[in-house]
Amino acid sequence: MNNILEYKGYYGSVSFSTDDHVLFGKLLYIRALVSYEAETASGIEKAFHDAVEDYLDLCKTEGIKPEQPFKGSFNVRVGRDLHRQIALEAVRRGVSLNSLVIAALEKETHHAA
Repeated sequence: MNNILEYKGYYGSVSFSTDDHVLFGKLLYIRALVSYEAETASGIEKAFHDAVEDYLDLCKTEGIKPEQPFKGSFNVRVGRDLHRQIALEAVRRGVSLNSLVIAALEKETHHAA
């Protein structure tokens, strides 16, 4: 089951309301609240596409830059002990802390940059 939609580099959720018997969602990974709903699977996909287009049109009309998901950086709180361990491991390997963390994330997600 896939409950994430993608269109023009934007991602949206899909959920079902048992109270209202509708599918609904919102754009993910941006601060702006952009939501949509529909009664069918094909309808929710169209509603999502329309929501992205409406968001982009509003940004253009208002003269603001649309938010982009995944800016390429994020903060991770790992605790003092783990921070020390990975910083020392990076020095042992002769790489930056950032490079060590990227390599670990790539390995965990089976993704090469």
